[in-house]
Amino acid sequence: MMGIMDNVKQFLQGVELDIWMAALLTGAACAVGALVLLVQKVHSHQETRGKIQRARERRTESVQRAEQAVLQYKKLHPEMNSALILSLSLAELTKKLQEGSLSPEDVFYSYMEKALDVHKDLNCCTGILLESFDQLKTVSSNKTGLLYGVPVSIKENYGYKNHDSSCGLTINLDQPAQKDCVLVEVLKRQGAIPFVKTNLPQGLLCYDCGNPIYGQTLNPHNLQKTCGGSSGGEGALIGGGGSVLGLGSDIGGSIRIPASFCGICGFKPTPGRLSLKGFNPLYRGQKSILSSVGPMARDVDSLALCMQALLCDHMFSLDPTVPPIPFDAQIYQSSRPLRIGYFESDGFCHPSPSMARVIREVKVLLEQAGHTLVPYSPLKLSSTYHELVEKGFIADGGATLLQRVGRDPLDPSSPQLFPCYLPKWLKKTLSFLLKPLFPRSSASLDGLCGVGSVQELWKHHAAVEDYIQDTIAEWRRCNIDVLLCPVIGPAYNLFYCSKLNIYSSYTILYNLLKFPAGVVPVSTVTAEDEEELRHFKGIYQDNFDKLFKKAVTGGEGLPVAVQCVALPWQDELCLHFMKEVEQLVKQSRK
Repeated sequence: MMGIMDNVKQFLQGVELDIWMAALLTGAACAVGALVLLVQKVHSHQETRGKIQRARERRTESVQRAEQAVLQYKKLHPEMNSALILSLSLAELTKKLQEGSLSPEDVFYSYMEKALDVHKDLNCCTGILLESFDQLKTVSSNKTGLLYGVPVSIKENYGYKNHDSSCGLTINLDQPAQKDCVLVEVLKRQGAIPFVKTNLPQGLLCYDCGNPIYGQTLNPHNLQKTCGGSSGGEGALIGGGGSVLGLGSDIGGSIRIPASFCGICGFKPTPGRLSLKGFNPLYRGQKSILSSVGPMARDVDSLALCMQALLCDHMFSLDPTVPPIPFDAQIYQSSRPLRIGYFESDGFCHPSPSMARVIREVKVLLEQAGHTLVPYSPLKLSSTYHELVEKGFIADGGATLLQRVGRDPLDPSSPQLFPCYLPKWLKKTLSFLLKPLFPRSSASLDGLCGVGSVQELWKHHAAVEDYIQDTIAEWRRCNIDVLLCPVIGPAYNLFYCSKLNIYSSYTILYNLLKFPAGVVPVSTVTAEDEEELRHFKGIYQDNFDKLFKKAVTGGEGLPVAVQCVALPWQDELCLHFMKEVEQLVKQSRK
């Protein structure tokens, strides 16, 4: 019996020792695991910082080399009249280049110098395309193309050989494009010289313009204001006089909002009218709201000339997915009276006093010119924004977006990303709790949960198709050719855009509808507008309305624009309408 007890005692002691050893080993393993994770995290942060540092060094080097080249050229050509060159419209510039009264070299170096000066003040460029100096030599010996000798700026996410298209994310750094995107190829074939890449916001899905790699871009009219986004670098550079023509992209207002904020013209064509091949989006696969690439410039004729140059056989050959529809100059130059729908407020987000005022003023000018103006209201915009726009943008609940952002530090202009980090159950709970007092905040949180399943995604796509057809039917019922409506403005104070994504309702609706839309500056904020803003309450009188009032305060003297919209594939008609507005405003000033 004693022998058995001794054996049991020894067994228990062995088990106790094993448990102790197991606990010790488990603790050690946990410590090692934690250490490994810490090392990986430190290494990841170091790698991120290294990528950012290298990108900034590349930009600095390209700027310095361009500055040296400009100084050398000016020294050899003291007779160059940069002031005259910079004052010319694109139409005047191309005419003088074609006839030989201006040289491509003088034009190129004039704009390069001006772009460098503007960049110093606004931080609008992500790098100088030094290859443009070599291309200049080729262009000078081959006088062909509608844009012969014209320096053109391009948004950073356009593919350009041997250059990154980061979208403001480090995951895309140190991965230079293997070839030019189709539109860059076409620009070059048309004689244009892409000479600089311009800044954009972190991850693109914001109408501000700051990222951890290249920093914040400022407004050319007021350094305390944002230039808008996501094509904000383009808006700032062109608005500051550093480029005569630029290419941006638009998935929610990303061409039109910076055009409005910076006092220039911008055009979002029908999706698919221009090639996206070689263009770098934030992520692929999202089909509810389609991106468009398009031109930005100081006047509407420049936009039309750019569209005419891009809609050519060369583009149709390089990208057979683009319908081979050349630019219809006859529609653009038409003089027939139009039936124009209009509204001052979309009924979802109340406009600033200056936004509403310019719609009234342009309406009067259009009526005096013989056009017919018809009151119009967007269909079911409140539910459409939350159910179709927000859920379509973040159909996966933000998973892909967060994967792309990775461990990047969040830019001060990008707090709109924070809700994506919340688990779905928490967003649903917060949405439920907020609904009685803050319906728009509640609906936005619910929208950011995404659609939930493939079956729900298909239902969502069907709902988008139905909404497009319902809207077209409403246009037919009103018998309107085009639509005059507000665009967000004036430019916001810094770091408000991401808190007011909801105000993108004025632009993103036409991305959802796949309608072409453009922006024309028509006025500036007056002292009376600022006084009226003091009494601004908004529609819901919630936090969004209070933030909007703060965002646009202090805007006296800033540009204010209107938005012009047409039905799908009627891009030339939209541009014609924009041109009509532009001319009538100019005549009224005289």
